Amino acid sequence: MKTFRVGIVGCGAIFPMHAQSLKNIRRARLEAVCDIKPGLAKARAKAYSCRPYSDYSEMLKKESLDVVHICTPHYLHAPMAIEAVRMGANVIVEKPIAIHPKDAGRAIEAAKKNNVSLGVIFQNRFNPGSRLVKKSLEAGTLGKIKAGRIIMSYHKSDEYYKKSGWKGTWDKEGGGVVIDQAIHFIDLVRWFARDSVEYVEANVSNRMHKSIEVEDCAEGIIKFKGGAYICFYLINFYSYDDDAAIELDCEKGRVNIVKDAARIGLYNGRVVSAKPGKDEYIDYGNGVKDYWGYCHYNQIKDFYDSLRRSKKPSVTGLDGLKTQEVIWAIYESSRRKKKIYL
Repeated sequence: MKTFRVGIVGCGAIFPMHAQSLKNIRRARLEAVCDIKPGLAKARAKAYSCRPYSDYSEMLKKESLDVVHICTPHYLHAPMAIEAVRMGANVIVEKPIAIHPKDAGRAIEAAKKNNVSLGVIFQNRFNPGSRLVKKSLEAGTLGKIKAGRIIMSYHKSDEYYKKSGWKGTWDKEGGGVVIDQAIHFIDLVRWFARDSVEYVEANVSNRMHKSIEVEDCAEGIIKFKGGAYICFYLINFYSYDDDAAIELDCEKGRVNIVKDAARIGLYNGRVVSAKPGKDEYIDYGNGVKDYWGYCHYNQIKDFYDSLRRSKKPSVTGLDGLKTQEVIWAIYESSRRKKKIYL
């Protein structure tokens, strides 16, 4: 059985979720890591017994990698993915797949042309609560979704943004609370709906952050072609990170998701629920938050399993594009003060 030669580009905050996950995946060997900060790359390489690089193109040329994980700032996702797939590597990229949907389309086309796989990290699809809801919707247990809502109240201080040279900017991050935090929950409701989006109408604003140029508040509606609609209210200036909540009002019952746990109350009186067990968490290292248990590991494992079976991963580049179209439409709707039809 093939052992995959793997490289990770970007050694920052999200790096441990990928590197530690790889340690638990059979026949996936981390060969190299890359970061524009040479000291950080060397430290990560020493910790994982691999080779450090400060130049991404050099790593691709020298290492003959089978898989590249992209954990860099948002504006680099698409160009780095395109370069890697042209070198024959399969790519799994952190969300978003790109800032602009057109760049996402270019990455998808490049992967298709070079006959390699392109996956996008949306790890919340892999937690027990999300899986239960998806399974119940597909089985018809809940009937159709009539409406839903997303409420997210996180805390990102000005100091959080000042630590980074790219967060809080339109050109490098592509936005604020919507593209960085809420994108996970917007992806979930799109995945649950199993329907195309008809239009998005939204407003974004900066209410509390003085040091950034992007939004810290967003509200609006996502309307699906089948009639369902999702209302959302999103902020990242609350006093603490509250657990994000999703509610779905369906024909046969009501869904309540809080963080990674779900409760389904059917109108016939039956109640089902799911949440992670105490053993469903990976130690990503001292001081690193758990990122909702095994979610990252489960998705990364799914990606490698799909490569071994020569199948598409559960979350493809096209999935990343469709969610990014909604994100882009939220910003466009606010900017143009009108509904954006997709």
